Amino acid sequence: MALRRQIRVGSQWMYADEAHKALREALRVMEDEKGGEHGGHHLPWIRRYVFSTDHKWIGIQYGFTALLFLLLGFCLMILMRLQLGWPGTAFSVMKVLGETRQSGGVLLPEAYNQLGAMHGTIMIFLGIVPLAVGAFGNYLVPLQIGAPDMAFPKLNMISYWCYAPGGLIMLASFFAPGGTAQSGWTSYPPLSVIASQGQTWWLVGMVFLITSSLLGSVNFIVTIVQLRAKGLSYMRFPFFVHAQFVTSFLLLLAFPPLEAAAVLQLMDRVAGTSFFMPSGLVVSGQALTNAGGGNPLLWQHLFWFLAHPEVYVLILPAMGIVAEIIANGTRKPLWGYKSMVFATVFLGFMSFVVWAHHMFLTGMGTTISAFFQTTTMIISIPSVIILSSLFLSLWGGSIRFTTPMLFALAFLPMFGIGGLTGLPLGLAATDIHLHDTYYVIGHFHYVVAPGTIFAMFGGIYYWFPKATGRKLHEGWGRVHFWISFVCINGIFFPMFAQGLAGVSRRLYDGGAQYAHAKQIAAQTNPFMSVCAIGLLVAQVPFIFNFLWNAIRAALGHRDEGLGSNPWEATTMEWAATTSPPLAHGNFEVLPVVYRGPYEYNVPGEAAEFIPQHMPTAPEPAPRGGSLLPSTAVAMREN
Repeated sequence: MALRRQIRVGSQWMYADEAHKALREALRVMEDEKGGEHGGHHLPWIRRYVFSTDHKWIGIQYGFTALLFLLLGFCLMILMRLQLGWPGTAFSVMKVLGETRQSGGVLLPEAYNQLGAMHGTIMIFLGIVPLAVGAFGNYLVPLQIGAPDMAFPKLNMISYWCYAPGGLIMLASFFAPGGTAQSGWTSYPPLSVIASQGQTWWLVGMVFLITSSLLGSVNFIVTIVQLRAKGLSYMRFPFFVHAQFVTSFLLLLAFPPLEAAAVLQLMDRVAGTSFFMPSGLVVSGQALTNAGGGNPLLWQHLFWFLAHPEVYVLILPAMGIVAEIIANGTRKPLWGYKSMVFATVFLGFMSFVVWAHHMFLTGMGTTISAFFQTTTMIISIPSVIILSSLFLSLWGGSIRFTTPMLFALAFLPMFGIGGLTGLPLGLAATDIHLHDTYYVIGHFHYVVAPGTIFAMFGGIYYWFPKATGRKLHEGWGRVHFWISFVCINGIFFPMFAQGLAGVSRRLYDGGAQYAHAKQIAAQTNPFMSVCAIGLLVAQVPFIFNFLWNAIRAALGHRDEGLGSNPWEATTMEWAATTSPPLAHGNFEVLPVVYRGPYEYNVPGEAAEFIPQHMPTAPEPAPRGGSLLPSTAVAMREN
């Protein structure tokens, strides 16, 4: 019998001929990777960078697109704040809106309504949700659970290509006859049914966006359940994965009612139906012939059945990002991890039974009103549990005050203010006075602006090295944070005083024409508008920092000595992959999980942190350098 030579590869013995075949396959894969990096012919350019099925590149597509929409929505807000701060003053920048929306540089009232409606729509549906779920979720969830990709890569691609056209349709409505949507981001009928043609474009765009979210949510759920690594039980998930998991269920269950409602409202506009149009409706002295039998409150129920879970779609991924940064920045496990997980699941469930607290003024009875007041108070409990756990996680930690940590720390009190100011809005007695005032604007924006958006900024600074192999500049990051922190509070905190004074929202002059609002509007609106301009200026160093390093990374310039795990993190997206990860497959070898996600400074262990996929704690490197890895070569006869 012929003898077959064996060699040892790592911890495995292999026949030499089999090892040779494996080597040739490995070289072929490496050539594929190299060819892809340098524009090789293995996949056409359009397949790699436009219609990609790689979850990481789709996440980057979502991220860049969402950041552009956020910038656009922010610019619309700047135009609104110029009008509110100095009503009736001509600004040359207003002329970019065209002759139909301004007169001599003075913003017209109907144009103010259009800017308000599109600001809300763009920031929520085209900016924050795609960034939180589409970008961060797509890029990180497969890496954190040890999966080679999403469960349905082509469905993932289609999800993005429903989102992008939906956003373009929304933007195209600015050029429609009569202008874009002007019925608020809530699109309340009957006003939205009789509005200009731009409202039809708004509804069509919304159908595309909802379809994108539904496809993405199904993909996330299947990926997390079916593709998690061996040994990765649910209680070993990073908290970010739990947050994305619950968020996916919220999207899957809450968006279909709004998609149905959007189609029904579209039929009211173009097909003469009357799902939301009441009988006897008279517009400009003429009775509408298609009005009859519809109910405007039906739209409100369908819209808010989505829109309150949508608030947690905005905030849960942000909480997940902040939890990852705080655990890494304090060098200790999250306090009350299991309580946070159960609170997240309970919060997701309760978000479906609180929607009517937005409708206390619609004339609902005291019994149903009491029910929704009770559920609203109950849903505050899981939010408090999560926030309290994050605060307590700071105790005794060796805090690293990096730029991501600054944004994460700022999130905690800012979200706390947003949550506390929401409690009076959940009680009918106080909501009657505060409803549709600037108090509501202040409350909501504290949740999503210095709350969610600060968390997103922290996530960008934290995971930018993972996606590019380069760190964003810390100095410019701190400038970005501190100016943003001061200015964003200067914008939104005075809104509470305005709301308590009874100043209504959606007033194009900020209340200057109303006796009860004139004084406080004159005292606060110019200051708030100056802060808004300051917030715009604060984004310049971030934009430069981001684009400079992204372009340098695209040209192949990596930070020398940065390594694949610059934050010394324990979760698998850092510890078990390169930075950036492999193009397809993510991992050279699919990892096996042996421990929880936050093994920092474990008592009795010499290592400061232990990655999830390490079977034993790595030995700390000796002073003066690290030891060379041992090697083994042998001959063995069969």
